[in-house]
Amino acid sequence: MSVQRSIARHRTLSHLIDGVGAVRVMNRSGLVPFPRIDQGIATIRAVGKYGPFAGPVHAHAAAGITAAALIDELGTLTYGDLEARSNALVRGWLSDGIGTGSVVGVMARNHRGLVLTMLAAAKGGFRLVMLNTGFAPPQLADVAAREQVGTFVYDEEFASVASALAPEVKRYLAWSEAADSGISTLDDVQSTQSTAAVPAPDSPGGFVLLTSGTTGTPKGAPRDHTSPLASAQFLDRVPLRRGQTMVMAAPVFHGTGVSQFALALALKNTVVMHRKFVPENTIRLVAKHRADTLVLVPTMLQRIVDLGPAVLAQYDASSLKIIFASGSALSPDLVRRASTQFGPVLHNLYGSTEVAVATVATPEDLALAPDTAGRPPVTCHVELFDNDGQRVTSVGTVGRIFVASGLSFSGYTDGRDKERIDGMLSTGDVGHFDYRGLLFVDGRDDDMIVSGGENVYPLEVENLLADHPDIVEAAVVGVADTEFGHRLKAYVVTKPLATQDPEGIKTFVKANLARYKVPRDIVFVDSLPRNATGKVLRRQLDEYTEPRTADQHIE
Repeated sequence: MSVQRSIARHRTLSHLIDGVGAVRVMNRSGLVPFPRIDQGIATIRAVGKYGPFAGPVHAHAAAGITAAALIDELGTLTYGDLEARSNALVRGWLSDGIGTGSVVGVMARNHRGLVLTMLAAAKGGFRLVMLNTGFAPPQLADVAAREQVGTFVYDEEFASVASALAPEVKRYLAWSEAADSGISTLDDVQSTQSTAAVPAPDSPGGFVLLTSGTTGTPKGAPRDHTSPLASAQFLDRVPLRRGQTMVMAAPVFHGTGVSQFALALALKNTVVMHRKFVPENTIRLVAKHRADTLVLVPTMLQRIVDLGPAVLAQYDASSLKIIFASGSALSPDLVRRASTQFGPVLHNLYGSTEVAVATVATPEDLALAPDTAGRPPVTCHVELFDNDGQRVTSVGTVGRIFVASGLSFSGYTDGRDKERIDGMLSTGDVGHFDYRGLLFVDGRDDDMIVSGGENVYPLEVENLLADHPDIVEAAVVGVADTEFGHRLKAYVVTKPLATQDPEGIKTFVKANLARYKVPRDIVFVDSLPRNATGKVLRRQLDEYTEPRTADQHIE
């Protein structure tokens, strides 16, 4: 009993320390600004009523803030505009018979239609499912049926995908180029409705993020109740501040985009969006709007850096204080190239859809070790466990990564869960800490192969290949081998006009890593198969042969 009491006291003390630290971070960032803490408290109260998206918009509009909230291809909307239009939209939906507790699915690119859908769903108490714009019709049908989607909001370009839904699903267009498509647009729904404030629902509807689906059908990870203190996880190690301008290149349906968008709203930022990612246009938007922050996934950063110094020099990006990258691993080569081009502004968040935030690598961390995932921010706790569930505490020893944070999910919508130990949630990755307390992710637990009796993680080889002067990117997988049990197979994208020399690549790996880490096979491809957030679809590598343009897979 005394042991249980000791554990309980330790947890209580830990929560208290986390809470105090979170409040300090929120004050420093301006989320609860001193001396006008009344504004911060009003925002927090509004979040409690309307949720993390609609709450800040409602509070800023009520306070009479006239700042631009959103700039997209159709122009500028203030916080008052977003408040009024989302009020009208939720009234229109309620009059169409969409009631509190309904499930709304949205498949839209980054633009005002997506934002208004997020706001109106929260105000109506609807559950919002954020659907991947890269879905094929069967994936959409499966996920919509599992999540019980009764209303579907989508961009017109996804009409053929939407046709896979059951006939009884209500449909609305978030973005349409046609004069009359036969489907009601969000503008149609708003046009005859009052823009006055709407009563808060009994509880915000919450939203569902989907896993990447790189290993099968995407699973739903609900986000129903979030502590206001959880925002400190992002603000502790990333210098986001009130009144800044953010270019949102990452898709908002993904955890990277949605988390930073929610923070931008809370911090009264101006968010600049464009529906499709084009590398040069993105850096042009940074220069045009003198953006403080650029949010993207690593593949997007790769495409921007690959434009080269001559193209990038045409745009003044000196206003950037933060490049926020998350969603997949950053190679050390990309970290170095981005830092050379833009200076010490790169921040890399490591986490997952399920755990949310685990660690953040600051520019200072990346200068020490470009392959580090950084350190846990305030209220986040990261520990390593071996296969027997015992803690790994020695420096440099690889273990399975587990995380505790106020943003971790409570289980998938289908009832399944990830492994938990002592209240901590598995990321599915393995890694180690160095003597400075920096975390290094060595790879996915299920990607590990045993080659000649040695454990091998493909990520190490991928990072090395990215350093090769003739290679743009590479993906490495394990394949069966009669002599070694398993060996590595590398899919390699080379630079234009580079010589495709498999033996030279093997020699390069052999000169830097152990013999059993040298790929047995080198396959040259035009590009790697990726989902809409830039993650490599490893199960498609063997069947992937069709060339693609550089940006198709991350629009």
